[in-house]
Amino acid sequence: MKRTHWLHEMRWPEIEEHLRNDDVALVPVGATEQHGHHLPLMVDTGWAEAACQEAARIAGAVIAPPVHFGWSPHHMGYPGTITLSADTLRRVAVDVCTSLICHGFHHIVIVNGNRIANLQPLEIAAVELQNSTGARVAVADTGLIARHEIKAMCEADDGGIEHAGEAETSLALHWSGDHVDMNQAHFSTPDGPGTFDYPVELDPALNGNAVSRFVTAAQHGEATAPYGCTSDPTAASAEKGAAMVAAIGTNLAQFIEGFRKQAVDEVAARAPA
Repeated sequence: MKRTHWLHEMRWPEIEEHLRNDDVALVPVGATEQHGHHLPLMVDTGWAEAACQEAARIAGAVIAPPVHFGWSPHHMGYPGTITLSADTLRRVAVDVCTSLICHGFHHIVIVNGNRIANLQPLEIAAVELQNSTGARVAVADTGLIARHEIKAMCEADDGGIEHAGEAETSLALHWSGDHVDMNQAHFSTPDGPGTFDYPVELDPALNGNAVSRFVTAAQHGEATAPYGCTSDPTAASAEKGAAMVAAIGTNLAQFIEGFRKQAVDEVAARAPA
């Protein structure tokens, strides 16, 4: 059994030995952004870390240190949120993955915990990396890779899988319960000041025709006031969170097993300068 799956907890000879047998690396990317009155700002990084750890346990992959910052400008109306620009996030992903590719990790999965929001910059980074280095690079979004399984676990009338709702609160109770205050778990009613007036993105029942539209920090704050949530968190539990992590990790591990078999031709990469 491996002593650890986390790259930053390993010694370099251990990494060298690992690379003799496998070249898969997971890169967890999260965010530091508000999640209502009851959740810490680390929830999105928690999704990515938890998914990677469970998948690595099953599939035997190495996990790079998590990236704690994402593309979160719409949450800047709430104190504490830290955002990168979309292009900075893309460049961070490219530099991190290029470093790993230089060392011999030629199958890389970027695991996005800032569900949907980080997806476009990370997908662009993955395409850039594949075209420039020849390595295989994929993006797994924790909000998409097991959304049907997670939806089935939620009990909230609103589906429970949007921002700071039942699913995210369950994950936080499981992953970082000491930082959760369920006494502060609130959600504005549809007739209240927090009416969320633009369409939700993750509900599997809504996977029909769609148009993407976007909001400023001020518009997002007005739509989600006074709590910052877009879903009802009150039915959450740590047990549900553990089951959600298991579902995401299992699906991610299944993807890894097929992904690592995909042939890689000549790989050429220079360290970021």
